[in-house]
Amino acid sequence: MSATELHWVKSSYSSGPDPGDCVEVAHAPAMIHVRDSKTPGTPHVTVAAATWESFLAYVSE
Repeated sequence: MSATELHWVKSSYSSGPDPGDCVEVAHAPAMIHVRDSKTPGTPHVTVAAATWESFLAYVSE
């Protein structure tokens, strides 16, 4: 699946004093795609859904 086919959603934590510093994620079957919203045409990181869930649990502590 290409980056243009994904539905990107901006992080709710990206609405602080500098809204230019944003992260966007896109959910696909079994994978999560992550990118910098300032440069949507550049490559993005893809991780397994379980890896993303572990990451979110760690940063939520």
